[in-house]
Amino acid sequence: MFDSFSAEHLARAQFAFTVSFHIIFPAFSIGLASYLAVLEGLWLKTKDEVYLELFNFWKAIFAVAFGMGVVSGIVMSYEFGTNWSVFSDKAGPIIGPLMGYEVLSAFFLEAGFLGVMLFGLKRVGPKLHFLATLMVAVGTLFSAFWILSVNSWMQTPAGYGINDQGQFVPTDWWAAIFNPSFPYRLVHMVLAAYLTTSLVVGAVGAWHLLRKTAPRRASKMFSMAMWMAALVAPIQILAGDQHGLNTLEHQPVKVMAMEGHFESHPDGAPLILFGLPDQDEQTVDYALEIPKLSSLILKHDLNAPLQGLDTVPRDKQPPVAIVFWSFRVMVAIGFAILGLGLWSLYARWRKQLYDSPWLLRAAVVMGPSGFIAVLAGWVTTEVGRQPYTIYGLLETSQSLSPVAAPAVSASLTAFIIVYFTVFSAGVFYIFRLMDKLPRETDDEIADAPIRTATGLTGTPKGGAA
Repeated sequence: MFDSFSAEHLARAQFAFTVSFHIIFPAFSIGLASYLAVLEGLWLKTKDEVYLELFNFWKAIFAVAFGMGVVSGIVMSYEFGTNWSVFSDKAGPIIGPLMGYEVLSAFFLEAGFLGVMLFGLKRVGPKLHFLATLMVAVGTLFSAFWILSVNSWMQTPAGYGINDQGQFVPTDWWAAIFNPSFPYRLVHMVLAAYLTTSLVVGAVGAWHLLRKTAPRRASKMFSMAMWMAALVAPIQILAGDQHGLNTLEHQPVKVMAMEGHFESHPDGAPLILFGLPDQDEQTVDYALEIPKLSSLILKHDLNAPLQGLDTVPRDKQPPVAIVFWSFRVMVAIGFAILGLGLWSLYARWRKQLYDSPWLLRAAVVMGPSGFIAVLAGWVTTEVGRQPYTIYGLLETSQSLSPVAAPAVSASLTAFIIVYFTVFSAGVFYIFRLMDKLPRETDDEIADAPIRTATGLTGTPKGGAA
């Protein structure tokens, strides 16, 4: 099936395929675990049963997503041994302990309290159950902490030495863990997870508001999700800008590819909005650009010089077209989320948050966009690092196991078949769960405090959560 590809290209494709499936589940479970903690905390504080009903609704979805994330993550750890054993040998003294800390702190915490969160409310009582929910949420954040520390070290290695066997060994664990890009990458990813979850929650709430199946529960979901989009999207854009400046400092070649700058610009670089990068010719065809804006964004000076890929040997350049377009997809979705949040604020101010069909439809359409943005950001980060696995120190071609292309081709084919079969079934089941928000009876609607603002339909007209 992949006979014309080398073992390196197939191994890279296999890891890209498996990590793309995997990352969507942690991105969802990180945000959803925190959302569950917020729902249960609000239930304990207000005694409003709607929060408990929503907690139970999303709890089942979290369990499925969490399980799929664990299964898909285990596969990747084996790939380090089968396809990337040289990388594992050389980077193992640093990567291994960090991955071990993730298991010891994050996974043990999640696994230890997950059962209590899922089944223990009536057994341990509300307060201890809330503690269990908080521990699961903290565990997902710890998991993000350690995984992103590992990845960030590969992007901006620090606190290491090289022994006689050519292995990277730790000389300063603090510097290795908190390497130069780690704080920016952690904030950017956690905020992305929260926004991704809020868009899913908002889409489900909007879907049920359009169908009028459960107006009280759906309106609560939708309102909370839109608050998250409106408040966090601007912070995420700022965090992304700071992350970009950090990348310019430590990985300038990646930024050159992101910006499509094949040529150096001594008097201010343009911002290329769109175009078709041609790496062979080292040009961007049909470029639509704004003069000097890239220098203003990256250097805060219209006339600041920016180097281009003409200063980098061609064999050290990343695949520009992929990085160029994945970056634009991520940024475009980020501003679309900001637009949705601002639209919701306007509708809330007009007291039409739940009665604006076009806003509700837009929220449904935007539901999966957070996952697309996460994938696009991951592609930008990982492809932009090429041709290195450890930036500037260990090339991808030097990290490969002594494995034949047919063997990698066979396993990649098997992964594609199994992943699309198993995970498609899992995602379909999650959609079925999302569609089954229990309908509210007339008595439930009539007894609710929201009755005075709903009329006979039960659809809230106010903007309050």
